[in-house]
Amino acid sequence: MTKREFMEKIIAGAVTEEEMIEYAKKEIEALDKRNAARSAKPTAKQKENEVIKEQILEIFKEQRRVIASVIGEKMGISTNKASALCRQLANEGKMIVEDIKVPKKGIQKAYTVFLNTEEEGE
Repeated sequence: MTKREFMEKIIAGAVTEEEMIEYAKKEIEALDKRNAARSAKPTAKQKENEVIKEQILEIFKEQRRVIASVIGEKMGISTNKASALCRQLANEGKMIVEDIKVPKKGIQKAYTVFLNTEEEGE
């Protein structure tokens, strides 16, 4: 039964409870399939952000601690975007986050690129 036929049956009052349940189950199954396929591949924006995150890691490997506004300025992106990407890198275990006191700005998050022993030895 197509969606149109089902909706017409609802309008006519000719749908049984069993038909509604069966139809709802099929629709939920179809939604689950679409959502699984959609979440399996990254969006264009996610791909773009991955490139930026790699650039952030490369640029800031030498520096001890950097705040998001400096990263944003250096990369040519907004502070909010720099902060979000650094937070993602921290969640991935590639950066360390700590609170530091910045004169006339208060407490801010500072990001440090995490170098594990394998990378340091190269």
